[in-house]
Amino acid sequence: MTTISSYAPPGGLTDLSDFGRKAWDVFVSDNVDFAIKGPDPGQVLHDGPRSQFYNLTKTDTAADARTATVSWTAFPRVLKVHSTSDTQRWKKAEASRKAQDEYCEWSVTRKDGKITRATFTCESPEYWDVLAKTGPETVLRLYRQFISPDVQESDLFVNGVYDRSNKWNSTTTQGAMHLIQKNNTLAAEIELAAAATIRRVIDGTELTAEQELVKCSDYGQAERNSDPHIGGSVNALARQKASISLTDPVGLYFDGLSTEGWAAPDGSDPQSYWTYERGDTEHRVRAVYEVPASKNFTVGDITINGRPIEYGAQIADFVTIKLTAVACRFGRSTTEPQTACKQVATTELARPEHAFVASAFSAYGYLGTAPERALRPTRNA
Repeated sequence: MTTISSYAPPGGLTDLSDFGRKAWDVFVSDNVDFAIKGPDPGQVLHDGPRSQFYNLTKTDTAADARTATVSWTAFPRVLKVHSTSDTQRWKKAEASRKAQDEYCEWSVTRKDGKITRATFTCESPEYWDVLAKTGPETVLRLYRQFISPDVQESDLFVNGVYDRSNKWNSTTTQGAMHLIQKNNTLAAEIELAAAATIRRVIDGTELTAEQELVKCSDYGQAERNSDPHIGGSVNALARQKASISLTDPVGLYFDGLSTEGWAAPDGSDPQSYWTYERGDTEHRVRAVYEVPASKNFTVGDITINGRPIEYGAQIADFVTIKLTAVACRFGRSTTEPQTACKQVATTELARPEHAFVASAFSAYGYLGTAPERALRPTRNA
């Protein structure tokens, strides 16, 4: 097998111009290279380089390659752990998109207090940064198509700069175009995957459990569904002395919706009301749960284990998100494991929530901050 010529847009999306596609390729490739290098050893110990991680455009994927799909539940486990009842955790998740930190965010529409539609997204904010820089008119068109025909350019751009958390994409009731929670970035996904390729042998014993790995390597929050599972799955490949990367197109995608225990008033299949609006067959990035107007009931009339749907969070309990890694050259890595846990000498801060941190194609400069000049992305904020 050979290298790929460029990284494709997530989900097979066709929104980007040729210029935008080049910008996206540079963003992904630069962030992969940045993740491979790892943090400055003068500031962070035992966390790099990540030589078992590789760039698909620069290193070939060998013939023994196989993929591994990692999936997890979309509802924030942190809220579940720190709540005393289902109703309490659902209300917390519905109170703010900032609480939705499992690479999936949602917004609900209600009529007379009853849910009529729930929209879910796992599109990365960086994709929309690139799109806004290279095709602002497309951003406006897509918002009007998927959010509301009332969206105005001035709602989305402030002094010519795209506002990720604009009025149409910042609440759990007004709409959800793409991810905005500060940890839900593609750069953080790439960083987590790369950091998880580091094997850890502590006091002569190699770490293999998800929780001990995430705590020792500090690549995410131990209480999430996503971070420990992603890290543990990637590390399992690393322990086979393989070269590892994220498959192209790099992104977070919907794995599916389980409707076991669900019931519609007319006996119809509740699964049939789950549809995808963006992304190709294998890489879905936008989903909607909505009952057609021809029916004499709404989403709020459907029950889950006998309880009516009152929150979009109840649906999120049954939604799964995924990413896919590729591994090859099994048994050939000569990288030695680290013999200590990650140690931070100076405080690392999350990248600013609204900053466009992608380096992007510009003939030939940057549309944003180059990865090596920005604060390292993190899932720990």
